Amino acid sequence: MASTGRAAATMVGMGSHASDQDAAHSRPTSELRALVVEDERELAGVVASYLQRAGFEVTLAHDGLEAVNTAREVDPDVIVLDLGLPSLDGVEVCRRVRTFSDCYVVMLTARADEVDTLIGLSVGADDYMTKPFSPRELSARVTAMLRRPRASRGLLDAADVKSFGALSIDIQGRDVWLDGEPVQLTRTEFDVLAALAERPRMAFSRRQLIDHVWGETWVGDEHLVDVHVGHLRRKVGDDATRGRYVRTVRGIGYRMGTGE
Repeated sequence: MASTGRAAATMVGMGSHASDQDAAHSRPTSELRALVVEDERELAGVVASYLQRAGFEVTLAHDGLEAVNTAREVDPDVIVLDLGLPSLDGVEVCRRVRTFSDCYVVMLTARADEVDTLIGLSVGADDYMTKPFSPRELSARVTAMLRRPRASRGLLDAADVKSFGALSIDIQGRDVWLDGEPVQLTRTEFDVLAALAERPRMAFSRRQLIDHVWGETWVGDEHLVDVHVGHLRRKVGDDATRGRYVRTVRGIGYRMGTGE
């Protein structure tokens, strides 16, 4: 994590130049859309400024209800979401957004308590950062997320569909079926599953999965992987004891199961 002193200095230094008006009226033409949800307006402007420089079209929201409505309207590729918000907190915002969007969600929290982080991730957040943070690092992390391959749908290549018992994974089409029924995964959950499925005989450490999914520059608590694996197992009807689809490799990490 970047130096908190440098992060604070960056925020203060940029504060007078980044405002809601700047963020709303100085947007570049871009295919990537970001929604920044933060009730600290100065900080929201700073984050928006950095994301704009990275090529995002940025929309701001300052409370939870506004955030949910705005997410429906703008269909963002990524949401930077503060945990402590008026009207609805970040956890509830994320829960509601997940009912209609699989966009990336980065949770911001002023509390370093691991429980807060895990609660946020339990409703579908992809990543988190603890305040104070470097807006430059946040922008880099978000940009890295959107660099993950997003194959467009085309002719189905049988080689791209991998089967493990009742579980089928279309790597290119980014679809998953269990017993012929579609399984709704977040983008990050799919990326974790795809990483395991593409090399099913390999036991991945947490760090290897982070490098593959979040990027080699990611810094934070590597138990983030465990949270996403837990969600993944729940959605495909698996658990740590059975390990039909995702096996725990003691002392190492995880590998793909056989489906049996």
